Amino acid sequence: MDPRPSAGDDVRSPLRLPSKPFLPPRFALCLVICLWGLSFIATKTALREASPATLVALRFGLGTGLLFAVLRLRGFPLLPPRDAWPSLALMGFVGVFLHHLIQATGLTTTTATNAGWLIGLIPIWSALLSAALLKERFGFLKLAGLVGGTAGAILVISHGKPITEVLKLPSTHGDLLVLITTFTWAIYTVVGHGTIKRLGPLRATTGAMLLGWLMVLPVFLFTEGWRELSHLSIRGWGAILFLGIGCSAFGYLMWYAALERIEASRVASFLYAQPLVTAVAGPLLLHEQFWASTIAGGLLVLASVFVIQKAPVLKRAA
Repeated sequence: MDPRPSAGDDVRSPLRLPSKPFLPPRFALCLVICLWGLSFIATKTALREASPATLVALRFGLGTGLLFAVLRLRGFPLLPPRDAWPSLALMGFVGVFLHHLIQATGLTTTTATNAGWLIGLIPIWSALLSAALLKERFGFLKLAGLVGGTAGAILVISHGKPITEVLKLPSTHGDLLVLITTFTWAIYTVVGHGTIKRLGPLRATTGAMLLGWLMVLPVFLFTEGWRELSHLSIRGWGAILFLGIGCSAFGYLMWYAALERIEASRVASFLYAQPLVTAVAGPLLLHEQFWASTIAGGLLVLASVFVIQKAPVLKRAA
């Protein structure tokens, strides 16, 4: 699970960090953004040799195991309180089972570059859901951000071509699946906020990741995913290890460690660079085609997210 918090996430992680961090916080943040920006590249690489179910099962098996080891080292209880299991199960279902299976399936036909730009829509949907739950008015700036983000997503998917032509392309189906995952992660962010605040992000994410992984396992077994393991090359295993250990475990730990030492708003600003990393790495590492319209649409998405996050909170009249 790439934790990718919303830009307004101010949750602090009870990691009992040492007085001197292993890495300077800003350097660690740059490393995290590179890891998450390259996650779509690694996913595309792994999907050349493994099915989506096998990839997700291996990735989150590794990530869960490492996070449990960190829990043990930090002296936290390995299992969350019983009354937190339902909410953690919901988080695991939405954030691991649905989100990553759909996203991996989408990446079998679309490009990593497109996925990187589209995922930038998550804060917009999170703002929409939060506004609905908190009964906030959707002011002009938020409306402008919503319209701009939608227009940017359409530009990324269509490359400026007519919609009738675009719908016939196999990549469009993948783009639409990735677009769905921007909703699932926004839902995860909103429904998991209370649990993360109560348990702390380390325990909450570990519990949700465990339960989500257990939900993926039956799909892995039903599709006989274990038969694919012997066919994985060094490159395939490297991509899976990068995703499980680098993106889903170390990336998470470094992100929340940085939150312990830097203001949340400053930490969140680093997220704007993530799609740029993917946009550069896609053509360089996967030889994906470079579309000026895709860059323009992606930048419009980022600008729209910035507008929404700067918009004032307007409460509805009672």
